[in-house]
Amino acid sequence: MKSSFRPLVLTAMAFGLVSAAVAQDAPPAPGPNPEQSQPAPPVETPAPPPPVETSAAPAATEGTPAAEVPAVPAMTPDQYINVPEYMLNIDLSTGGRIVVQLYPNVAPNHVERIKQLARAGFYDGIKFHRVIDGFMAQTGDPTATGQGGSQLPDIKAEFNPTPHLRGTLSMARAESEDSANSQFFIMLQPRFALDRRYTAFGRVISGMQYVDAIHKGEPPEVMSRMVQVSVAADNKPIPPASMLTEAVPAPVAAPAVTVDELNAPIKQ
Repeated sequence: MKSSFRPLVLTAMAFGLVSAAVAQDAPPAPGPNPEQSQPAPPVETPAPPPPVETSAAPAATEGTPAAEVPAVPAMTPDQYINVPEYMLNIDLSTGGRIVVQLYPNVAPNHVERIKQLARAGFYDGIKFHRVIDGFMAQTGDPTATGQGGSQLPDIKAEFNPTPHLRGTLSMARAESEDSANSQFFIMLQPRFALDRRYTAFGRVISGMQYVDAIHKGEPPEVMSRMVQVSVAADNKPIPPASMLTEAVPAPVAAPAVTVDELNAPIKQ
């Protein structure tokens, strides 16, 4: 009994020594990692670049009209006001020169058409075929009938907010909004009902008295005319005074009275 218990004790003691040695060689249990226990800081990403503006107009939302996109970049006043390239000289048969300030900022294509025709001599000698007192004087038709124009294609409308004041120049057109070609009219008095319905492209800044003197009528009995039309930058001199005159119709002579008619008895 005694001899059998001792080997068991020795075995147990040996097992305990082995377990202690193994426990000393093993690494300690890991503790909590502070870096892992804290939330990671947010990563700062660079902001996206701003969108690049393009020439295309944004799509219109329902109920909101789309913005108008100008055909060319708008000009500032210092680029055209009192700049000879954008001024027109019109020498009238009523006795003198009118000077027109063109508005390329609102009607660039119409201004270019007027300048093109003027430099080609198209307007020289053309008459005012329709002149309504207190309204406007219309010209630009080489046939003087209201049905003619140039050989160039018609121009797309450039309606704009420029008011039709006294002295405003605006393009004549047919029923189609895009049918302006070469004919234009000069306002004798304001008519705001024409605003945004006809393309205004300039205004008389001097010589309006010569416009007022244009013969009235539809058509006038005597048609006043544009003797010379030129771009101010071309420095064309005013024609001689002898050319700035109008043909006046000869007065109709009363029928001659014969002696017999004078001696005839008066009829009761």
